Amino acid sequence: MSLPIPPQRPSMCPRQASSSSFADAFDDARRKLDEMGVQEPGEDEVLSPSLSASSSATDVSAATAGVESPSPLSPATPTTVPITPMVEDVADNFAFAFDIDGVLIRGGRPIPEAVEAMKVLNGENEWGVKVPYIFLTNGGGKFETERCHDLSEQLEIDVRPGQFICGHTPMREFADRYGTVLVVGGEGEKCRDVAESYGFRDVVTPGDILKANAHTAPFRKLTDKEHANSRDLLARHGAEKLSDIVIEAIFVFADSRDWASDLQIILDIAQSKGGRLETRSETFDEGPPIYFSHNDVLWSAAHEHARLGMGALRRIVETVFEDTTGGKKLKTHAFGKPQVSTFEFATRLLQQWRATQHGLRQTKPPATVYFVGDTPESDIRGTNAMDAISENEWYSILVKTGVYQPGTEPKYKPRKLVDTVLDAVNHGIRREMARLASGKDTGGRILPLNDVGLKAVAEGQSPDIEGQDSFLTMA
Repeated sequence: MSLPIPPQRPSMCPRQASSSSFADAFDDARRKLDEMGVQEPGEDEVLSPSLSASSSATDVSAATAGVESPSPLSPATPTTVPITPMVEDVADNFAFAFDIDGVLIRGGRPIPEAVEAMKVLNGENEWGVKVPYIFLTNGGGKFETERCHDLSEQLEIDVRPGQFICGHTPMREFADRYGTVLVVGGEGEKCRDVAESYGFRDVVTPGDILKANAHTAPFRKLTDKEHANSRDLLARHGAEKLSDIVIEAIFVFADSRDWASDLQIILDIAQSKGGRLETRSETFDEGPPIYFSHNDVLWSAAHEHARLGMGALRRIVETVFEDTTGGKKLKTHAFGKPQVSTFEFATRLLQQWRATQHGLRQTKPPATVYFVGDTPESDIRGTNAMDAISENEWYSILVKTGVYQPGTEPKYKPRKLVDTVLDAVNHGIRREMARLASGKDTGGRILPLNDVGLKAVAEGQSPDIEGQDSFLTMA
């Protein structure tokens, strides 16, 4: 007679209470990333958050010379009040990380299965176990706290900055390195506000430049509101002419709202004499470094088909620079996924979140992190690259609700392809339960499964017991 497998709970790690808030330390932790020198295979333009880079390899060495390396990530918490870890069962050997657009949200609205997936992770599952999770998106253009507030409402959960990373978060590392910078993208003055909150001392926007010289972009005219919000560059810098103002670096924080004028301004500065506005270099190799917060060419919005993203603008900037300089190459730099350094930062953030929110000791990261994404070129590529160099397992799951087109062969192959994020969550949890049931990595605490039984549990089926001391097999 066959008996069903009783649900098993994952093992639990000894807990430690968090005795104080680390709201202040959280910002410090963001600024103090470990050195992350690992680059994406075959991508020499990939940038570690703690590494400065400019328009040539020589410039990189010069920019980093004498710069003190960041200290290891300091203990930090995402909340503004002390947390006493909950007493519910918490999975200590695995966790989840999620992309947002195309996985959880599409066109500003939650994908229906996403709300249910969050409930499952928060303990509404047959094992009654909570699973730690964080969010890792290439999107940006807002304060991290604002993005968390939006996501909390959309997913009907409480999302906190301590479990959230957006594309421009690592850019705060450069606040002490550059004086006057151009910040591009986003709506209104939001990206300027974010940059200044990171510690950048003198933030110029395309609107400031257009206000100073309306002929910079012939087909763009500032609205009355934009004109009022833009700053007077000459008065602010005590300059007689725009060429007295030097842009030391360009940061594209979020997707451009006016590609034509932003492209013109970026190229003007890239072709300038050492970043001086309204000048032109004779050699076209004197411009300041240009940083993009991510490299996604496509992203999933409300439209039926994926829309062009920041990676497309990056390629246009590089291509048009070459076309307008007689073949000179422009080297720009990107953060975000698929850069391995971004996933390394996520590992540290996840460890802090598990310790603070769930009371799990920080002796080591979870054995497995399931990353759920919709874009093979960034989400899956980055997860697989991280798995290749990491001591713990990074398991890539691709969903069909975003950029990936069902029926096509993804360039970067996931470990698992599923329909929705709910399927991804259920697959990961069942896979972990199967590993526990098989005794793998657990010292044989639970009856073992054979290969057939292991696969069955991972796929959500129930293998049966044929004998008291036999392996679990399918009926």
